[in-house]
Amino acid sequence: MKKHLILFGITLIMSSFVTAQECSKYYPMIEGASFEYTNYNKKGKSQGISKYQVTQVETSGDVTKATMAIELIDEKGKEIYKTDYNFTCTGNMVTVDYKSLIPSSMFEQYEGLEMDVSGTDLELPNDLSVGQQLADANVSVKVSIGGMNMNTTIDLINRKVEKKESVSTPAGTFDCYVIYSENKMKAMMVNQTFPSRVWFAEGIGMIKQESFNQNGKSMGTTVLTKYSK
Repeated sequence: MKKHLILFGITLIMSSFVTAQECSKYYPMIEGASFEYTNYNKKGKSQGISKYQVTQVETSGDVTKATMAIELIDEKGKEIYKTDYNFTCTGNMVTVDYKSLIPSSMFEQYEGLEMDVSGTDLELPNDLSVGQQLADANVSVKVSIGGMNMNTTIDLINRKVEKKESVSTPAGTFDCYVIYSENKMKAMMVNQTFPSRVWFAEGIGMIKQESFNQNGKSMGTTVLTKYSK
């Protein structure tokens, strides 16, 4: 498995737009917003792209819910998988569906098979600050193959806001908070932990993600290559 590896009368439209923007700093909860990421292996070779689009946004009281559609495409331009996940903004917190934690390589490996998925959602506060500790998250995937269950668990632990940093991608240059976490993966008899860093920019969301092996060497990166809101 590849280990490397993100959503109206005029008055109603405007009020919904403002409410969503105020609610979420790091996830643009705007219908039609789209984002394209390119995935690179440790040698810098493109491994395909991931396309995200916010397809629905609903606000009720102080809660805004959005749906993000995802299309995964391999390096040859072949569609690997289509899915969607939800995220919710309440008060000062955005909660992202735990399904978003599943690596694209897993969708490719288990293409055509039914997956039973459970977990704990990912939380991202609006008021990030350097040194801040963030809650853990996890996802568990069970796949039945020939009467045998293949179980994979991914835990995001030791999450913290590590630093502020400017980062450049083909989509532009962005001021970001860098969130460090350790991704603990357990699959069959394999139990490994891989550090990861994610760069978040206000008003856009994830700009870059990089995974490392246990020796601190890069295993691959994902970068924002284009977006529209």
